[in-house]
Amino acid sequence: MISEPELIGEFGPEHTAEAVGDFDRKPASGRRRGHGLLWGAAGALVASVVWATAVFAYGDGVTRKPDPRGYRVDGRSCSAMQLKALTASVGKREDAPALAPGRIEHPALDQVRCSIGLASEEGSETYAKGWSLYVQVGLTVDLYKETDPRSEFEAREGPSVLTDGEEKRPELVPNLGDRAYLLVDDGEGNRLSVLDGAAVFTLTISTSMNLAEPEADEEPDEWPDGPAPESFHADMISDMRDVMEKLKTA
Repeated sequence: MISEPELIGEFGPEHTAEAVGDFDRKPASGRRRGHGLLWGAAGALVASVVWATAVFAYGDGVTRKPDPRGYRVDGRSCSAMQLKALTASVGKREDAPALAPGRIEHPALDQVRCSIGLASEEGSETYAKGWSLYVQVGLTVDLYKETDPRSEFEAREGPSVLTDGEEKRPELVPNLGDRAYLLVDDGEGNRLSVLDGAAVFTLTISTSMNLAEPEADEEPDEWPDGPAPESFHADMISDMRDVMEKLKTA
């Protein structure tokens, strides 16, 4: 068994260099203070780099109100649903844009929801005799006034979204707002979502085929195919640009 004096002697001054190695050799006594200052400065530099990286990645912790970009949302916002491109493709308007119930006017959020129906022209030869196309169009506009909607928008509308367990992913739409996604919800519907500053716009369409004069209590033998959802994509993007422009007040 090694006694205490032997332990002290083993790690005494005459054995220190051999035991620890060259990576921790002590400088001359006159330089110890400068060496400590050098390490202190290096530590401060590393801490500054880490802090700057964290600020860049996660923000500086200061809550800022989102930029409204001149948008305004109120009870008259539905009049912006001119839908010239979609109307030209479908046929005609069934009615004027209507404000849906449940409008929100709050210090943190303003929201309106609008709807309008479009239908193919009577006597159109596009579809089988007696059949017509009906398109229900919905518009929701959310204007955030206290919190930035970017993270929530990406979570709800971005590539991580799945519909009914299907492996359909929203498609990124370039050059539309800050971020825009277009998704085919099912075989008959589309959703175009756009983030621009503090505003989030959502345009949806759903289609159905209607028989002009159905027999009483009699289902038709065959239902004709309606237009492919993709055929409306360009029109939706064009009409969304028009809606966004009309809702800007500055």
